[in-house]
Amino acid sequence: MSTNELAKAASPYLLQHAQNPVHWRIWSKEALQEAQDLNKPILLSVGYAACHWCHVMAHESFEDAETAAVMNELFVNIKVDREERPDIDHIYMSSLQAFGERGGWPLTMFLTPAAEPFWGGTYFPKVEQYGRPAFVTVLKTVAQAFHAEPERIAKNTQIVRQGLTKAAPSGEGGALTLEQLDNLAPQVINFIDQVDGGLRGAPKFPNTPIFELLWRAGARLGKVPYRDLVRLTFTHMSEGGIYDHLGGGYARYSTDERWLAPHFEKMLYDNAQILELLALCHHEFGDDLFLTRARETVGWLKREMTNYEGGFCASLDADSEGVEGKYYVWTWDELVARLGQEDASFFGKFYNASRIGNWAEHPHNEMVTILNRLESKRPTAEEEARLAPIRRRLFEVREKRIRPGLDDKIMADWNGLMIAALVNGATLLGEHEWIALAARAYRFIAETMQYKDAEGRKRLAHSWRAGVFVKPGMALDYAAMMRAALALHEARNLPAVAALPPRDYLAEAIAFAEALDACHVDPESGLLRMAAADAGDVILHLAPTSDDAIPNAHPVYLSALVRLAGLTGEARWLDRADALFKAVAPYVRTSFVGHAGILNALDLRLRAKEIVTAGPNRQELYETALAAPFIDRIVMDIDRPQDIPEGHPAKAQAALAGEAAAFVCSGGACSLPVRDNEALLDSLR
Repeated sequence: MSTNELAKAASPYLLQHAQNPVHWRIWSKEALQEAQDLNKPILLSVGYAACHWCHVMAHESFEDAETAAVMNELFVNIKVDREERPDIDHIYMSSLQAFGERGGWPLTMFLTPAAEPFWGGTYFPKVEQYGRPAFVTVLKTVAQAFHAEPERIAKNTQIVRQGLTKAAPSGEGGALTLEQLDNLAPQVINFIDQVDGGLRGAPKFPNTPIFELLWRAGARLGKVPYRDLVRLTFTHMSEGGIYDHLGGGYARYSTDERWLAPHFEKMLYDNAQILELLALCHHEFGDDLFLTRARETVGWLKREMTNYEGGFCASLDADSEGVEGKYYVWTWDELVARLGQEDASFFGKFYNASRIGNWAEHPHNEMVTILNRLESKRPTAEEEARLAPIRRRLFEVREKRIRPGLDDKIMADWNGLMIAALVNGATLLGEHEWIALAARAYRFIAETMQYKDAEGRKRLAHSWRAGVFVKPGMALDYAAMMRAALALHEARNLPAVAALPPRDYLAEAIAFAEALDACHVDPESGLLRMAAADAGDVILHLAPTSDDAIPNAHPVYLSALVRLAGLTGEARWLDRADALFKAVAPYVRTSFVGHAGILNALDLRLRAKEIVTAGPNRQELYETALAAPFIDRIVMDIDRPQDIPEGHPAKAQAALAGEAAAFVCSGGACSLPVRDNEALLDSLR
């Protein structure tokens, strides 16, 4: 007889459900075979550890014995952590959207015993409410339809399969161009909230690929209004409740249009992408708000999100003690009790804290305060000197509360994103000690999460926790770790990095690229399939190209290929990038805004400056080159000019390098040798 087998799992999300009376199975060939043997439909429930509405549905239905009894009688029940298996999540989330339904988590899908989806939804309440039917009613209706209406079920599965395997869009239209990017940028402005930043409406997500697109447009078309809109957005995000003003780090999104009230979960991938844009904003505008938020976010990463061996954990939950946001919010009485009336009033003036509160989404509609600075002026230096110890006192009080759950699984793709962000932020902001943090995480992934497959090929696992691997890796794992390796390779000769154990980051980046090509490239379309070719437990091998909250593999890989070509001087990597740009172009033309990430990679391909530093006394020039914005520069640091690779445009001028020189190359041509920092900065401008 089937039982709940989630106690065997390593995923914190699956372990959250290990005591449910539901007979949950882990996604496996054995679970799918059970459904076929019993001729039962599959109830697939997908979520993640930090998901608030996943917890709500679990408390209402999955912990309820009567509901569980119906589930156990009528279905084979499979629980999936979407972060462990993004390939499965993508297949069935796309299936739900093919039915015309809006996606989200928890994802609740009903499958045939062959794992083909025939209907689904997201959150279903235990009793009928929110315009949604009661969950048990749904269960009984779906099970009855499965057994009584096989033709209807078959028709539904056919519709979904056709939707997911529809023909590629027309390849007509030629190559993507900078002119298309320039024409798109003014259109994107129409989607931006000119008052609060971000995309118009609510909820509001960071949408970093779109704001990187605007940032890049600022380099081509003029900083106003493009970079000013990025500044507006990240200022409001950094002053809003989506930011944790006591502990650092940004929540996943804001439920309102003002960035005030977040869903309180904090995700590693969000903070990686935000960190890079904070660094760019500080470099451009000199606003210390961005530097402060970057430093505080890295402080949160070190303090709360790094495991004992240096890997970065996945997320922090939205809930604690079963209540969303309880760990983060304050009542006025709490503030007065902890700070005293005078300090509480002073603090409240800057952080929108008062007796009436600013958020009622709490048990019993109790008014509480989400700390934010949206309505206050910036504190003066004297006021900030008084506020800093008050924040520390409140942080110490908060540390004694019951903490939100930590999902401490280590994922190669999210770690790769954060490693590169730390290096890029460090070189731009001069925070070089961050690179040691990045290098330690990289070492953990490279040495712990790689394995040899049956053919003897070196492969990446997707995630690791408590010695348990989820493998094979996904396309984004290789692309993100390749990008991380290249960032570390560029920074390898900084003093903070040179003191670390040496690694051949460039060779490892090439190995990641070759493994990605071998295991994930669709031979027909040339696109990157999310799941590896030998992943045998998925019904379809999809190759999504559009942006999501988590970056798509295509833009990450494309930008890494461009950088790899610049760092090796080997044309094969640029040829590979150009072939992939050609393959994705028809998809990009169906939705330019939805493919902002690929367009950002295209901008890098067409406008990147390659800076070669050479000669025994080049260190100062090298560090100046690295301190230029990472978004459109590639730095090749070479001890001896004669070591510049054959085929690199700087090769012809190598003899001119002497003791120290930099060459700035773009479009296949290089500058004359540059021998001092100011001249180098001028040439980069």
